[in-house]
Amino acid sequence: MNKKLYLSQKDKKIGGVCGGLGEYFDIDPTIIRIVWAIMIFSGVGLLAYIIAWLVIPNGVNLES
Repeated sequence: MNKKLYLSQKDKKIGGVCGGLGEYFDIDPTIIRIVWAIMIFSGVGLLAYIIAWLVIPNGVNLES
């Protein structure tokens, strides 16, 4: 199986980063969102989220 990381179009709150990571790792995106929130309050999460949002490709035209 060839899994690829994309921004989620189905489970998207802000940019689709957490939803995409959840789909890729097959875990609940809510857990990833909680980890991001903790990271934001520690000072590195916002920058990491913005970088991930810019680097991870958009999953708009994916074949299922």
